[in-house]
Amino acid sequence: MAVAGRISRIAEIFPTRALALADRDWREQQVRAYAQFLRSARQPIPSYSIVPIRRADLPRAWKPLPALGFLRGKMI
Repeated sequence: MAVAGRISRIAEIFPTRALALADRDWREQQVRAYAQFLRSARQPIPSYSIVPIRRADLPRAWKPLPALGFLRGKMI
C-alpha cells in the first residue's frame, strides 16, 4: 500500500511477504532518489507499507501503480 498525504493506494499484490518487502524497498529507494523534485513540486512524499489484503477486496478496475507515477497529482 502506498500512502501519499491522506491518500492510500494499493501499489502491487505479491504472493509472498518476501517479494512484497523487496518491492517496498525498491519503491522507497526510487522515492528517495526523486525526493528533492517532490519537495520542490510540493508533492507529498509517499511511504510504503505491507498489509495483507484479499483479492476479493480489490476494486474491479485495479491496476498496479508505477513506482512514482501516481505522484503526478491528477492520477491520484
